[in-house]
Amino acid sequence: MIHTVSRKINLGVSVSIDSVTPPSTRSDEIDLVELFQKLWQQKLLIIGCTLFVTLCAVVYTFVATPYYEVQSVLRPAPLKELDELNSTGVYQLTPEDALQRVGAALESYSTRAEFFRDNPELFAALPGVNRSLEQRFETFNTESFTLLQPDPKRTNNLSSFVGLKLVYPETLEGVEILNGIVQQAIIDERQRVALDMEGVVQNRLNKIERQMAAARASYEAQKEATIAKLSEDDKLQRAIYQDELRALRNELRTRRQNRIAQLDEAIVIAKSLGITKPTNPTSLSESNASVGDGNFFRAEVINQQFPLQFMGTEALEAERAALLKRKSDDHTEPKIALIQNKLQMLEHNRQVELMQRRENEDLFLAKLSEMREEAARLRSINLDLDQLNLVRIDRPAVQPLKPVKPKKVFVLALGLVLGGMLGVFVALLRALLGHRGVQVL
Repeated sequence: MIHTVSRKINLGVSVSIDSVTPPSTRSDEIDLVELFQKLWQQKLLIIGCTLFVTLCAVVYTFVATPYYEVQSVLRPAPLKELDELNSTGVYQLTPEDALQRVGAALESYSTRAEFFRDNPELFAALPGVNRSLEQRFETFNTESFTLLQPDPKRTNNLSSFVGLKLVYPETLEGVEILNGIVQQAIIDERQRVALDMEGVVQNRLNKIERQMAAARASYEAQKEATIAKLSEDDKLQRAIYQDELRALRNELRTRRQNRIAQLDEAIVIAKSLGITKPTNPTSLSESNASVGDGNFFRAEVINQQFPLQFMGTEALEAERAALLKRKSDDHTEPKIALIQNKLQMLEHNRQVELMQRRENEDLFLAKLSEMREEAARLRSINLDLDQLNLVRIDRPAVQPLKPVKPKKVFVLALGLVLGGMLGVFVALLRALLGHRGVQVL
């Protein structure tokens, strides 16, 4: 039988000698009870490690820079705050839209950077010795700010909100920084609303000006077309009346010439009959007959045109001479005077003259008055947007009562646990190494 000689392990120096048994037959298994006994024998070491790590944790809690957390929550403004803006009919902004716009400004880097540039003294104590202030702010902006929004998966939110949370070291004025950034976001968005409002009003004014210019051009074109049509109508009427007048005069001249020809024939007949004075056929036949005694009255009825020769040569030659001396036949036809009157009326178109002498053309544009009224209304919009409340600050940032980190109780508990684990690990290492026959001082 093979015997193995061994010596027990002590806390100081321990030696294990395999005097007889070869290395190949030695067992590597460790008895747990024996191991626990060995750990218990090193309880002072375990307690020492635990106390040391715990002490380091206590020192850390007192040395580490405390970090505080503040947050500001914004909710939709009352509808009456935006009523004056919406009542203009130019720019529409609901409380929810205003809240979203301010929330986007809170999340915007430019808003925070603008506040940083305007207030560099508030960020002078940012950690980071070997970096510039801008680089330190870049890190601070990335790590310290958190935008607060309702959980979209939850449907029981009473009202929408938006907020901003800031975790900052004790060396900074976090409350002032957060409230300042919130105010900066509100001011920036208020200025954007004012610029949008101004731009919309100016665009509408420009549109109205273009419409007014187009209306004036259309009116001028219509007026010129109306004048041209009226002038053309007058020319046409004058041409028609002049043609009618010439035709009528030619007709009168033809009638006069025909009358002269008739008179010439009648004169020849009257001379042949020896009629010098006006007479009638009956008188002519009885001129040489004797007339009975007594008074009597003769009536003669002729159912056709009275022959001219019975007018006598004196009357016929007198009429013929008068017709030959006549230079114009206008007085013989009343219609000529009427036509001349119409021609004279057509010499001047008073409507055209009045249209050409118009001094204020805008008075005759029906839609222009409406455009002017709208332009005057737009120019009269004068809102004091500096007092516009886009959101309601439901929860401003206030000075916190205690820091969020380091958490002293957690750090102390962690130090205690880690210290105990370290002590047990060292004790186990000593026990294992001693079990394998290694001399551990």
